[in-house]
Amino acid sequence: MRSALCALGTAAALVLLPAAHARAEGQEPDRDFTIRDARITESSGLAASRAHPGIYWTHNDQDAPLIYGVDSRTGETVATLTMRGVGTPRDMEAISVGPDGSIYVGDIGDNLDGSWDHVWIYRFPEPKVLEDQNVAAEQYVVKYADGARNAEALMVHPKTGRVYIASKNEDGGGLYAGPERLSRSGTNVFRRVGEVPWVTDGAFSPDGERLVLRGYFSAREYVWKGGRIEGEGTSAGAPFQGQAESVTYTADGSALMFGSEGKESRVLRVDPPSGGGRETEAPASPGASAAPSPSASAVPGPGEQGNVTVGFLVLAGATLLVVAGKRLVRRR
Repeated sequence: MRSALCALGTAAALVLLPAAHARAEGQEPDRDFTIRDARITESSGLAASRAHPGIYWTHNDQDAPLIYGVDSRTGETVATLTMRGVGTPRDMEAISVGPDGSIYVGDIGDNLDGSWDHVWIYRFPEPKVLEDQNVAAEQYVVKYADGARNAEALMVHPKTGRVYIASKNEDGGGLYAGPERLSRSGTNVFRRVGEVPWVTDGAFSPDGERLVLRGYFSAREYVWKGGRIEGEGTSAGAPFQGQAESVTYTADGSALMFGSEGKESRVLRVDPPSGGGRETEAPASPGASAAPSPSASAVPGPGEQGNVTVGFLVLAGATLLVVAGKRLVRRR
């Protein structure tokens, strides 16, 4: 089922890739870039490094304990981290960097919607040096107060450090809050605090005042206040991508970065509707171009509308294929 979806998603991505996204790598950080590493074929999560400007952490949707640091200036992997001290992952789906300087990885996928009575979160300090290395990771057992479920989005609040998970369901999921601090000695119970659409990833803005949630076809940015989502949110101008699986804010909060699965997948920059909740204003570099607006990243130019229509239909078909496959598996 996944291979079929990947094939359809890749076809859609090729149809939809406009010339505006063919910019050369090797320029400024935090711009559109292509993940060049041949090992990264299912980039399922994305997080901007706090310690290394322009570096993005990602991982495959797989059972290997590997985390990759990708340089947005070149698209090349500059560090491969092997997590030690944890069991074999089952379905890693999300990654986030917390205010404590640690990287959190969500081994939270469950394609059978409740086949596992618990999932895991891994945590380790973000390395100070970018190089291939082993990292000592802590493992936390997670259960949901209202029963097992599938999830692909894990977000760590940049101020409080509290971990949140958004479950994934075609009929709408839930937003779950973990305990104030994760515990290694027992089970960490996550409790439902809100309702969310069909979510494949999410991220908090660096100031902690916004939360973006994305799905296969769209993304919305919400006001975050008092540990809750406020209002209906605003469209975040997500680009059309094959198997759209990841999103994060840039480290300075000036933009959103949208990623997808697939070999040599593209990560696309989009200006958020709120302005991004910037903590600091990054100085302009000589020769740096202004960040493209959502219209530049997501809306087709003249002559491209037909491609978008075809691509949308392909993506819609892929999503229906996934839903039908899941229901068939459950019936069996």
